[in-house]
Amino acid sequence: MPHLAADLPERIRDLVVQSLEDDKAEDTVVIDLQGKTSLADFMVVTTGRSARQVGSMADHLLEKLKALGVAGVEAEGAPQCDWVLIDAGDVIVHLFRPEVRAFYNIEKMWGVEPPASLLNAGPSEYLPT
Repeated sequence: MPHLAADLPERIRDLVVQSLEDDKAEDTVVIDLQGKTSLADFMVVTTGRSARQVGSMADHLLEKLKALGVAGVEAEGAPQCDWVLIDAGDVIVHLFRPEVRAFYNIEKMWGVEPPASLLNAGPSEYLPT
């Protein structure tokens, strides 16, 4: 069984990315944190077009992580769904609405450029008309 434990961070990362793709997440970035921090092995940052989509992505992801057997998964920010953080141990997931992601720009903290669509688009693109 040690082999399964050794590849668990990658399995969680892959499950997260697949779940987000299934839910039509946009501009997903996977940041490899191995050797940079003991906080986690990977950070996944992505965007949902609305609070409803962010909430739905979070719900689906929590269900899939529990089905995989990941213990102690916690989510914060679910009531507003502007920014939902899911702590899956070795993988931390940030689900944002576009303007919130552009504002916090957390990729930059890890030396990763955010997707060009977030840099080039003003917040007004995401406001309801």
